[in-house]
Amino acid sequence: DRLQKDKEVIKVLTRLTQTNHRWGFWQSYQQLRLAGYGWNHKRVYRVYCELGLNHKRRTKKRIPNRDRQPLDTPQVPNAVWALDFMSDALYVGRRFRTLNVLDEGTREALAIEIDTSLPGERVVRVLERLCAWRGVPQAIRCDNGPELISKAVVDFCQKMGIAIRYIQPGKPNQNGLIERFNRTYREEVLNAYLFEDLNQVREITADWLIRYNEQRCHDALGGLPPTVFREQQTTKNSTYELST
Repeated sequence: DRLQKDKEVIKVLTRLTQTNHRWGFWQSYQQLRLAGYGWNHKRVYRVYCELGLNHKRRTKKRIPNRDRQPLDTPQVPNAVWALDFMSDALYVGRRFRTLNVLDEGTREALAIEIDTSLPGERVVRVLERLCAWRGVPQAIRCDNGPELISKAVVDFCQKMGIAIRYIQPGKPNQNGLIERFNRTYREEVLNAYLFEDLNQVREITADWLIRYNEQRCHDALGGLPPTVFREQQTTKNSTYELST
């Protein structure tokens, strides 16, 4: 009887893995050899698997090849929105994330969503809210994070007719406008305060966003704040349409 024959192997292997539950097969087998057991590795591996001790190997999800994304956004609203995540911690050590959304054409920060978890479904809700407020963009630019390549986000963009411009892995410069925004947000908010809770992060961020959009001048916009630039562009486009 195989069970009776392997009784000693089962006993020793079970005792070993109970105290070292993260050891893999070869580490366990080498320990048995050091302890003086001369069982063949094939036999030990068969028992190891029959006991359900083999660990499932975690593999990274392969990211598809992406085309290079040049930063060629026209200076008009809703041409391209850039999305990116950031991470920080409260004073007590609790981690939180932010989802930042930037209108590349006007440099206007449309949203900074803050929470401990921001899955793909949450990203969709943020985009739905922004589309209802600002209209639907022609495209969004983002990296290949799991939330942004999720079925929820892809399906939403297809439904709304929004093109997704995924940057190449390891090329954050292809999303350079929001990377520059992230640096400003980190320097002026995340690194400038010790936050007690998420509500405090949200309140300080909301106040800062108003100043960023309505008061902070941008060289790329001719020295104008984003909201002033957008209003000028909207007025200019309306005047052109009336004249034609």
